Amino acid sequence: MQLFDDLEDFGSFDDVVSGNVRDPYTELARLRREEPVQRIEMSAMPGDETKPLFIAYRFEDVQQMLRDNRTFSSAIIIQAFGDVLGRHVMLGMDEPEHGRHRALVSKAFAQKALAKWEDTLVGAVGDELVDRFAARGSADLVKEFTFPFPTQIIAGLLGLPREDYPRFQRWSISLLSFTINPERGKAASVALEQYFTPILAARRAEPRDDLISGLAVAEIDGERLTDEEIFSFLRLLLPAGVETTYRALGNLLFGLFSHPDQLEAIRADRSLIPQAIEEAVRWEPPLLTITRIATEDTELGGVAIPAGASVMPMLGAANRQEDRFEDPDDFDIFRPSRSSVAWGYGTHVCLGMHLARLEMRVAIELLLDRLPNLRLDPDADDPHIRGQVFRSPTSLPVLFDVAEEADE
Repeated sequence: MQLFDDLEDFGSFDDVVSGNVRDPYTELARLRREEPVQRIEMSAMPGDETKPLFIAYRFEDVQQMLRDNRTFSSAIIIQAFGDVLGRHVMLGMDEPEHGRHRALVSKAFAQKALAKWEDTLVGAVGDELVDRFAARGSADLVKEFTFPFPTQIIAGLLGLPREDYPRFQRWSISLLSFTINPERGKAASVALEQYFTPILAARRAEPRDDLISGLAVAEIDGERLTDEEIFSFLRLLLPAGVETTYRALGNLLFGLFSHPDQLEAIRADRSLIPQAIEEAVRWEPPLLTITRIATEDTELGGVAIPAGASVMPMLGAANRQEDRFEDPDDFDIFRPSRSSVAWGYGTHVCLGMHLARLEMRVAIELLLDRLPNLRLDPDADDPHIRGQVFRSPTSLPVLFDVAEEADE
């Protein structure tokens, strides 16, 4: 079975996938004020008919879109990514099919179901990663912690053998890079199905306490998921469960490192971590925008949208709207609580948000406990958050005091 190259340079990967853009928000704010629902004419090949693209920048329009799953369909996701994720990927489903699939898998991602994994899996993975650099006094937290952390947790939830984690991570990278290397993405998709086929058959015969078993035996009104539906969901777990979480965790860490007073507040009072997580995903969502397709002629924010047009809710713009969030460009874990659309909204609100919150909370607690005086390396080469589709730092060079446990 083919193995895939590890991703050596996060920067070059992001340059191609997302663009090396430090500040998209100044332009997003201008568009939100001047053209809140923007129409972009798409160029067509001679003889081809193309529909215009629309981008929604205002919070209320984004929320309306995501609430109306019938008019603004998710089916475009399958058109774009079906070759890699499969034709039964839940992100691309509308109601009622989406509701059926979500009901079958959501139990495994409920807060109560995830609680049992906090110490035995999430904390254990984090500790093992920190063990590799705790005695060194320095690390790049993106390469050495935030990226492998959610990958190994997903592998653990699935009940995969520890020795398969590196292979699983390479497949993850290959799926994530589908947009710039389609053949590698497709090859990883096939390899994943070949890998999971005997595992799923074994779990159907003898269920265990893992996510694949849960998917294999889940039943509502006498219906179960087919093998192909399960394979699509397992493929989706990699980009959805790994990419967004590693980026969100990196953004949270950068926000705290860049605001030492807030980092110190959390160091002293860990109960502040949940609100810091919500502020981080509002301030710098890991994914600035998603895509829907209009199923009929409609209107959004006073702008006519024809059936068949792609419509993109710009989450990053909505989350920094001045009349909803005071000083919206500031990272402030103490701001009054108000919901954002960083986790999505409506029927497609992020299924894994409880897992992501758990991972981020455990990661912050563990890093602060294990790495005394943790801080950005002042001599590092300008770490920063970047990207115009995905947003995160491509490196987080840190220094810390070597704890006694590392000397033993």
